Amino acid sequence: MASMTIRNLDDDIKQRLRVQAAEHGRSMEEEALAILRMALTEPAPPANLARAIRARFAPLGGVELDIPPREPMREPSRFG
Repeated sequence: MASMTIRNLDDDIKQRLRVQAAEHGRSMEEEALAILRMALTEPAPPANLARAIRARFAPLGGVELDIPPREPMREPSRFG
């Protein structure tokens, strides 16, 4: 297995990792591995932005809008 070193880790992030690891009964290294595994096994976001937006707001339900009736179409202009 490979190993890596994380440099320039903010003190606040390190402290939060330490606390979270203690809450889960793990070492900081085990907690960091669990976080990486969880982040990298989530499904990739959809490539279609419209579909992603629709999926995000679908659970909230729809909105009924009063759409006024359209005016009758006029006769097209005749050239020539």
